[in-house]
Amino acid sequence: MRFKIKRSVLWFLIAGSLAFVVDVVVLTLLRDVLGVYAARAVSFWLAATTTWLINRNISFAGRSASGSVLTEYLRYLGLMLGGGAVNLAVYSLLAWIFPQGPLWLMLYVAAGTLVAMTVNYLSMTRLLYRQRTEN
Repeated sequence: MRFKIKRSVLWFLIAGSLAFVVDVVVLTLLRDVLGVYAARAVSFWLAATTTWLINRNISFAGRSASGSVLTEYLRYLGLMLGGGAVNLAVYSLLAWIFPQGPLWLMLYVAAGTLVAMTVNYLSMTRLLYRQRTEN
């Protein structure tokens, strides 16, 4: 049995991987200045913006969202808050219980990201970038 991955899923994973790098780098750079929680909020926002750029232009190309680009971006960020809440909850719980060194924080971001990916993909495909059917 051969498993075929959809193009949108593959690019969604690539976007998430690149956003993970953005997330970790920004978090690491800002954690001593802002603290681990405020730095995480900034790193999440920049990572979400990264995924929006890739997902809108590549992953879900041809599945345009209604409204202006700004409206789409704001809707995207709003939808990402669901996955972001899951992500932040996992990260915060792990950062509260375990050590807060840079390597540990990277692992907590990874754990949060993995848990939130399904929520984010479903919200993108079901609510924002729905595939239009021709009648």
